[in-house]
Amino acid sequence: MAETTTRRGSATRAGAKARGSRSRGKDAQETAAPAEPFAGESPEVLRDYLRQMTLIRRFEERAAQGYTQAKIGGYCHLNLGEEATVVGLMTALRPTDYLFTNYREHGYALGKGIEPGRVMAELYGRTTGTSKGWGGSMHMFDAQARLLGGYGIVGGQLPLATGAALAIDYRGGDEVVMCQMGDGTTNIGAFHESLNIAALWNLPVVFVVINNYLGMGTTVEKSSAEPELHKRASAYRMHGERVDGNDVLAVREAASRLVERARETGAPALLEAVSHRLKGHSVVDPAKYRSEESVEAARAADPVVQFRAQLIAAGLLDEEGAEEIDRQAQAEADAAVAFADESPHPDPSTLFDYTYATPVAGEDRRLPADPLF
Repeated sequence: MAETTTRRGSATRAGAKARGSRSRGKDAQETAAPAEPFAGESPEVLRDYLRQMTLIRRFEERAAQGYTQAKIGGYCHLNLGEEATVVGLMTALRPTDYLFTNYREHGYALGKGIEPGRVMAELYGRTTGTSKGWGGSMHMFDAQARLLGGYGIVGGQLPLATGAALAIDYRGGDEVVMCQMGDGTTNIGAFHESLNIAALWNLPVVFVVINNYLGMGTTVEKSSAEPELHKRASAYRMHGERVDGNDVLAVREAASRLVERARETGAPALLEAVSHRLKGHSVVDPAKYRSEESVEAARAADPVVQFRAQLIAAGLLDEEGAEEIDRQAQAEADAAVAFADESPHPDPSTLFDYTYATPVAGEDRRLPADPLF
């Protein structure tokens, strides 16, 4: 197991890769020489990263508005402040790779290539949504995009993601599974069980912990004996590293390297992306447990604002171009809301249409409007 910390300009790279059959082993690590900001990067690609990040920002703002207007039911958790992490991670995946997430997954659905209108329609509970309107904010699913859930149960995605990696290994495929989770998930049994079996059987899965230092309202220092969560990988002789989640290129580099490592050797890994939540745990959380200093630190590290400023400072974008990116993102978010508003609600009689669990013998399926007796 090797532990590293990845930052743009001083990214660590695997110096040796296992060859032939999939086998577990230590990585020899090299530290790259510092590079100029954006050296070797395509200006078009960099501007597209900003476009994606801005779209997630404007989409989530419209989702928050829809929730306060009672157009979105249930719980609603936003990716505000995590845009660089989301885009960096999704850029590392091929269209054929699988993604499992927790309940904070709207941005990941967009990053997986799902149309904003379908994502918003799912939030609104409409038939044109990714889960036909039955999943809502926490249960996005799109088999074609290979997004195999949002999961409302903390850690519920980990055993399933590990099982998907086992299926890939069993079939001899070259796909990789990425499994995203929050920092609080690292303290439950499914985390240990999944990482243990993935390391034991050498399964092609990259576990990603989004560490925003808060499990709902509890700080990571009060909930984890080892707050540097990537170090948990050492217990399983698994590679683990930490990356600045506010740096889209650093996230992309680390995630791409670990994904391709898993693809080539089957070796799993644990990536910890450190970022900030700009809002509360969910839309209804006022986050009164946060100090003003922590809130200001999060605002100062805003990845969308920072990346935009960096591109302008590097001469890769001007103010007019930046404003146009923002206008287009706002227009896409507005169009997604209009699409969701115009889409129909599902017929209650279809409630059980996509239920695949074996029914209990003699069980009667009752719709909410049906009489009890």
